[in-house]
Amino acid sequence: MSDDNNISEFKANDQNIIENKELNFFEALIPVIILMGMLFYNVIFADGAMLGDYSNQIILLLGGVVAAIVGFFNKVTFGRMLTEIWENLKSVFIPIMILFLVGALAGTWLISGVIPAMVYYGLQVLSPDIFLPASVIIAAVISIATGSSWTTSATVGIALVGIGTALGIHPGMIAGAVISGAYFGDKMSPLSDTTNLAPAMAGTDLFTHIKYMAFTTVPTIIVTLIVFGILSATIETSGSADISNLLGTIDNTFNISPWLFLVPGLVVALILFKTKPLIALGAGVILACVFAFIFQPEILDALSDSKTGAIVNSIFTDTNIITENEKLNDLFSAGGMNGMLWTIYLIICAMVFGGIMDGIGALAKITKALLSVATSIFGLFASTVVSCLGLNIVASDQYLALVIPGKMFKKAYEDRGLAPENLSRTLEDSGTVTSVLIPWNTCGAYQSGVLGVGVGEYFFYAVFNWLSPFTTLLFAAFRIKIRQISGKLA
Repeated sequence: MSDDNNISEFKANDQNIIENKELNFFEALIPVIILMGMLFYNVIFADGAMLGDYSNQIILLLGGVVAAIVGFFNKVTFGRMLTEIWENLKSVFIPIMILFLVGALAGTWLISGVIPAMVYYGLQVLSPDIFLPASVIIAAVISIATGSSWTTSATVGIALVGIGTALGIHPGMIAGAVISGAYFGDKMSPLSDTTNLAPAMAGTDLFTHIKYMAFTTVPTIIVTLIVFGILSATIETSGSADISNLLGTIDNTFNISPWLFLVPGLVVALILFKTKPLIALGAGVILACVFAFIFQPEILDALSDSKTGAIVNSIFTDTNIITENEKLNDLFSAGGMNGMLWTIYLIICAMVFGGIMDGIGALAKITKALLSVATSIFGLFASTVVSCLGLNIVASDQYLALVIPGKMFKKAYEDRGLAPENLSRTLEDSGTVTSVLIPWNTCGAYQSGVLGVGVGEYFFYAVFNWLSPFTTLLFAAFRIKIRQISGKLA
């Protein structure tokens, strides 16, 4: 192949990192600048509909075309680009299957009465005065136990959004609280894939990484809880009269029973026993279908001519349950697998763009350029943060946002006498948590699709996620808990 002399690649935890000698830094930036420009125009001036309902997806594909043209001019073959696209698409096959199952889960949990039961009992237990900080804590506990922010959102996250919406709390606030807690737990759990990946890239061990990460993570989550405590004390909610009305409507519409909690209980238990997410979520869908026959036969009859037809529709297409309360009508609707397609298309298009950018060597070129300007210890930390953030935006994948900077910056930290846990902590503080703040990143697309709340709606309220990079930079600037290779803290 004509590009073999100019292009080299190495593997890092199943991720290819390609370097291209022909490509210069400014050429690597061309697709990024054009992509950012189109996305900015779409959001600010076209209300997200510059090219129709799938504007972001089309823009990502157009960005990929620009990247491919840059690649052709720098002796990269079409075959190499296709190979990287295929590798990216393979990496998101399981997440896409999970998204389909989450859509089926939402539909079946609705018609079986699971979600209404969660809302019914949650309204009586979770006071509006403590709802937001309580949501952070609940999501954090589940995420630490499961090691997965995705699973947390797909189970308790959905329930908390439903309960909070019924209380009259802005969905963006609730989603921000859930995501803050879920990503705190994801970072601190030894079961999390990213928590294992970051120290592997930096060259330290898992539990040293977790202990060292606590220095920045614990203060950040404390500030987050304080912010949500203040928000809970100042927001206006529906009040006890409205809650009583909501409870009565739910009770009249559904057959509410504590037995319905066996369904989410089964899913959480399977995940705690390290069952594959596809199996755990699939079991939750099947049991919900059985419970729908047992507990909600009237609902099934009202939705379709046959009970089986109603269940099939809930899995694959839209389901809308009409009640006496308009607020609940919005809450008691689900899109099934069909409702996940917009998110899935976004992930696929993001993987196409990220694959081409990786294939032409642009990702490695941009990261190396950031490394070259890091002339001080703070500059090194800042370059790592910017690199992780940039890769979350450009590559649309949090794993690449950990792997590429991890491999590229490892020697630089060693040369400055910094222990590897400095790098692993910074990777997590800026790579793992900010992925959910990018609408076209796999994490942002997933959380938005599952919780039913746009990234723009929860961005400001995902306090833990956007505050974490600032915390790690603050610690670097004032040399707080910066460990040298000798083991001493500077």
